[in-house]
Amino acid sequence: RWEAGRQYGTKVLLGMVGQVQQTGSAVIDDRYVEAVAAILADQTLDAMFKAMALSMPGESYLADQMETVDVDAIHQAREAMRVAVGERYRDDWLALYRANEIDAPFSPDAAQAGQRTLKGAALSYYAAPDDAAGAALVAEQYRGADNMTDRLTALVMLNGLETPERDLAMTDFYERFRDDDLVVNKWLGVQGMTPRADALDRVTALLDHEAFNIRNPNKVYALIGGFVMGNPVNFHRRDGAGYAFLADRLIELDGINPQVAARLVDPLGRWRRQDTGRQALMKSELERIRSRENLSPDLTEKIGKSLA
Repeated sequence: RWEAGRQYGTKVLLGMVGQVQQTGSAVIDDRYVEAVAAILADQTLDAMFKAMALSMPGESYLADQMETVDVDAIHQAREAMRVAVGERYRDDWLALYRANEIDAPFSPDAAQAGQRTLKGAALSYYAAPDDAAGAALVAEQYRGADNMTDRLTALVMLNGLETPERDLAMTDFYERFRDDDLVVNKWLGVQGMTPRADALDRVTALLDHEAFNIRNPNKVYALIGGFVMGNPVNFHRRDGAGYAFLADRLIELDGINPQVAARLVDPLGRWRRQDTGRQALMKSELERIRSRENLSPDLTEKIGKSLA
């Protein structure tokens, strides 16, 4: 059932991507919206499975199905459907969220884990329209969370909303967990993957934050890796700024840890799957890196294979 839903969702969303490419806007397929509603209304499903069945195919998965990737059209189509589903059944998402709030003490057991996951799915759709009501409920969850799952789920959602609560939560989260490196790395990764248009500016600013150290591979993978591999719509900006950002970091990293640099060059190396404009920009950055003196054998080999 889950696989059938994923295949159907992929077909519908790719059709919407095509509409965006042709007309600049996407027409919502009501049949898919109704299919999601059927899952929403099904009281017989296990909570964890229901949460999975309600999820839409991700942007990276949709991109993998395209011969030539169009990150902007994918993002626009998927967001349009997510907002449509959220708006159409707003009261139902809120009811599902409230039904899965847990009054008992935290437990990692399967039952509670399923409820937390389903509650998160309901909250995501409820907040999809990016209005005051959605932001308020997400902020309420963040402030009232008694476990990392609920708190981090809310932080990720706030990270994509236009609300002052976003910066308040980001600051609060860091102050709470600044002494826990693993959690701080999650905080860095969340900010690297924000779909908001200011993502690159925020990531660049975080390079100077006390929580980041370019000599620490885990910090690099969290922040820089999160941006270049987990934020396609911002990494693949049409102006090439995301590519230039990565190239600058790779040049710096090559003198510190060539193995890390070689691992992170892959997103630039996939230039053949982009449109001609982005291809030229990506190849230009690869050539710029390759032209550096004393480039490590690791990075030289990866770039040489990519450009061959």
